[in-house]
Amino acid sequence: MEEPEPRAAVVVEDDGDIRELLVSVLTQAGFDVHAASTGTAGVELVRAHSPIVTTLDVSLPDIDGFEVARRVRTFSGTYIVMLTARDEEIDTLMGLDAGADDYVTKPFRPRELRARIQAMLRRPRQLAGAVSALAAASAVSAGQGAATAVPHRGPVGAPDSAASPAPVEVVAVPSPSAVDEQDGVLAHNGLRLDVDARLVDVDGAPVHLTRTEFDLLAALLAAPRRVLPKVELVRDLWPEDYGSGAFVRDAEKRAVEVHVANLRRKLGDDAARPRFIETVRGTGYRLTPRR
Repeated sequence: MEEPEPRAAVVVEDDGDIRELLVSVLTQAGFDVHAASTGTAGVELVRAHSPIVTTLDVSLPDIDGFEVARRVRTFSGTYIVMLTARDEEIDTLMGLDAGADDYVTKPFRPRELRARIQAMLRRPRQLAGAVSALAAASAVSAGQGAATAVPHRGPVGAPDSAASPAPVEVVAVPSPSAVDEQDGVLAHNGLRLDVDARLVDVDGAPVHLTRTEFDLLAALLAAPRRVLPKVELVRDLWPEDYGSGAFVRDAEKRAVEVHVANLRRKLGDDAARPRFIETVRGTGYRLTPRR
């Protein structure tokens, strides 16, 4: 049996000592690490190696980390952890707006950084479990709402499977969104989210989301009748920091607002006349009614 290929990671850091430390931390975590000292070289490393995780310094000699993150986000869904000595709230928000999944200030503790990365890598499995629980609840509620069939599809643009081991089930969902219990697909008003494949499309056109944006959208789709408060979304998105009931600061609530704004922009959703996500002023967000 062949050994699995090591997971790739990219480090973009102009300080040689910190770069070596990051390479060591990620190598010990089981990654095949590729390092760059400039932003443009870092973008090319991400393009060449398709890393799972990218650590990104904000202050670089050519282009800053915010611009690197924006360029990377045009073609990659890598987890981006921004590292910087800047600790102002506006810098954190700029990093999140550029497409970062986490923002760590220097000096950082290597064990904490490794724990944050490991927590990010666990999120897809946590999310898949939540969707499975929702699907099970939907099956129990069969007959209480309109039944909606959501056919499973592969990646956008790929042909549908000619043969399937079982027909697509019709699941009764007493809510404005549809759940395919068998395939883990959530759908709402022309929007489809495949939890296992981590694919999103709107009216058949693929939409590229960051990991955090994907998790945020899935959380909303998995709770179609509920208003999700910002505090709850913070705990869902960053369970390693806030899942135990830790106090949620205004900065984290603001970070959720930034992610929602980015998500809306990518989905083509108008906040004034929303098709997918409604703002409940002073509280949080919910799905729009089914059309």
